[in-house]
Amino acid sequence: MTAPAPHPDSESIPSESPPHIPVLLDEVLASLAPLNGGLFVDGTFGAGGYSRALLAQGAARVIGIDRDPDAVANGRALPEAASGRLTVLAGRYGDMDRLLAEHGIGSVDGIALDIGVSSMQIDQAQRGFSFAKDGPLDMRMEQAGPSAADVVNNASEGELADIIFHLGEERHARRVARAIVAARADKRFERTSDLAEVVRRTVRKGNDTIDPATRTFQALRIHVNDELGELSRGLAAAERLLAPGGRLAVVTFHSLEDRAVKTFMKRRSGAVEGASRHLPMQAAGPAPTFTLLTRKAVAAGPAEQARNPRSRSAKLRAAIRTGAPAWEGGDA
Repeated sequence: MTAPAPHPDSESIPSESPPHIPVLLDEVLASLAPLNGGLFVDGTFGAGGYSRALLAQGAARVIGIDRDPDAVANGRALPEAASGRLTVLAGRYGDMDRLLAEHGIGSVDGIALDIGVSSMQIDQAQRGFSFAKDGPLDMRMEQAGPSAADVVNNASEGELADIIFHLGEERHARRVARAIVAARADKRFERTSDLAEVVRRTVRKGNDTIDPATRTFQALRIHVNDELGELSRGLAAAERLLAPGGRLAVVTFHSLEDRAVKTFMKRRSGAVEGASRHLPMQAAGPAPTFTLLTRKAVAAGPAEQARNPRSRSAKLRAAIRTGAPAWEGGDA
């Protein structure tokens, strides 16, 4: 197998990084433009950084959504929640249109999505997301369902290799999977440190600063939480939920996520990959549902990268909803 060049994920941030700093906050606020009031959704609530900033900038109300019970509990204790301007719902952002419909809300003026694991989750060793801190091999955002330990101990060598290659972009995926299967024959994997040690013995550290365990841990986390499937469902849900003129801002942290967002926004804005002006006009498809706000992804500047290392791999893409009907077919 030949993998693409590695991309640093938020899992590889230094342990001393400042916690809970919203990435590309100014750029997200500029994209969503909440100055004239309105109802906004923070689909990946986390520690509530985007939600509080939206309210401070003029949003009349924010609905926060998170699948992590800890984030929901913490959000509901915030002063903004007590005042009624912030409502935090338990659930997945891929279900945001259904979740809001249950509360009598059929459309919103803006949606912010910060894809991937949060600093808050990484910082808690007991959640099992980090290879830098020993803890149970868990990685479940919802704290329910099969854990990373279940996958590592029960999946076949071929299944593990596919997960690590496709979701971690690890070119040594077969070697890592073989080493995991050999090690678990002697002892089940229960701790993050045990898995990280096996991967580090198997994959030689490169010239970059990325820990050899980064790609494998990233792959398992994405698989355990079906993050790419959730992203696809979330983008389609945002299309259905946004009112005409509503805005969508999506922050991603590695190429798999960014590629999915880029493809969705280009297709929904009417761009055709590989189209040529020398070829006959193609049959018209569904009307564009978005107008791009950013032709290219927006990256964090040097000052933010120095202040918040997590931002160094972040990319923002944003678009404005047209009045055209949402495309049929479910997911993005």
